[in-house]
Amino acid sequence: MSKIIFMLIIISTLATAQTKHPEINLQISQGNFAQAQILIEGKLAEKDLPEIEKYELRFQIDVMDRIRKDFKRTREEVTTSLKKYYPELSDELFTNWEKDNSLEMKLIDGEKRYFNNAVPNLFRINKEAKKQKEKVDGVKIDPLETFLKDYIPKVYEATSSSSERIVLPVKMKIKYSLTVKPNAVPDGEIIRCWLPYPKETNLRQTEIQLLRVSKNEYTIADDKNLQRTLYLEETAKKDQPTKFEIELTYTSKAEFVNLFESKMPITFDQTKDVFDEFTKEEFPHIIFTERIKNLSKQIIGDEKKPLQILKKVFTWVDENTPWASAREYSTIPNITEYSLEHKHGDCGIQTLVFMTLCRYNGIPAKWQSGWMMHPPEINLHDWCEIYVDGFGWIPVDQSFGIKNYLDEAQKYFYLGGIDAYRLIVNDAFSKPLYPAKIFPRSETVDFQRGEVEWRGGNLYFDKWNYDMEVEYESN
Repeated sequence: MSKIIFMLIIISTLATAQTKHPEINLQISQGNFAQAQILIEGKLAEKDLPEIEKYELRFQIDVMDRIRKDFKRTREEVTTSLKKYYPELSDELFTNWEKDNSLEMKLIDGEKRYFNNAVPNLFRINKEAKKQKEKVDGVKIDPLETFLKDYIPKVYEATSSSSERIVLPVKMKIKYSLTVKPNAVPDGEIIRCWLPYPKETNLRQTEIQLLRVSKNEYTIADDKNLQRTLYLEETAKKDQPTKFEIELTYTSKAEFVNLFESKMPITFDQTKDVFDEFTKEEFPHIIFTERIKNLSKQIIGDEKKPLQILKKVFTWVDENTPWASAREYSTIPNITEYSLEHKHGDCGIQTLVFMTLCRYNGIPAKWQSGWMMHPPEINLHDWCEIYVDGFGWIPVDQSFGIKNYLDEAQKYFYLGGIDAYRLIVNDAFSKPLYPAKIFPRSETVDFQRGEVEWRGGNLYFDKWNYDMEVEYESN
């Protein structure tokens, strides 16, 4: 393998939403995409420009295109969607929503463009807007919360009565497919595909049995890969979709460590290797910025007890970072800073805020993600684990948050516990895929949906669809 190709493979994992050129970054941050592209093309025309720099600059053009795809809605379209709830919507209210980031918008080449999910997110982020929606639509019951309200006490009881922390196995059969749209790749060209595959080193996830793959030749990444894949190739056929599919079964278990009733002291600094590795910054999304330092001081104050520090961080993120669907992570230079500025985030964003605050305060934290597989809702999902002396790594799902409908002993279930309805694919973010991907990933942080490319470049999410089917074989 040539040195250039090897370097491109490495940077395909590390590609970020910024360049080494401040003048280009400034134009992109201000939404002057046309001007940024002119500057990039000027740089690309320079003689003797290193291949790595060319690669990075071309990725910035791709990032701007991805942002355009995420921010397609006009003010007229947003206003029309809001008329049901605000028949007399004023310019002042609209402007206020923009200013406080309740209504996510970007100025792109002088025109306001709103996030595709700006309207649904408004009712999640803004408390007054949420009340207005409930006034019109009524309060809807969340099937997932209904499920968990019955389920969590069962896990609590099972762990309490057995003294075991991993309990209540659930066997699931999944069929996962990724379908490249017709003519996304020229006829006869080879399509390379990476599908999500379960991790095997976590005691919560066992008995993985691969039942079927749509292609006889495939490669399963060693479990040492922190973002685990099943790789296969297929030849594109004119006017036909190209489908990649796997079927497998696995057993997943719930885990709960009751930190608040533990007889052991809660400490985080006794295992040096873990402490050094998982309390450090991790560019570009876990950085101890001045904003993080000041926020940490605000949240924690003079608290010295490790468990109370952990609880304060979990509570603050739960109360101050409402869940809202997010733009693609590959377009965000620093996800944690983005969340603190915009005051919302999806599961991965909430998790990164929690992890950053934990690490800054000496609490070892690492990423974990894959899918939530609950019967009421199957979806991509991110959470994490923290390292507690005497217990080792234990799960934390910041996005599932505090369950105020449960009693005091169980309301913090997801701070040290997790349900069995999970599919673990990743134990870290932004790690290399196997075999190596040559072109920049569609998702540079997480890996859940899959990745696809051909010799002409990466295939972004608009070029393919994915689907997860689940059967529950036992409960």
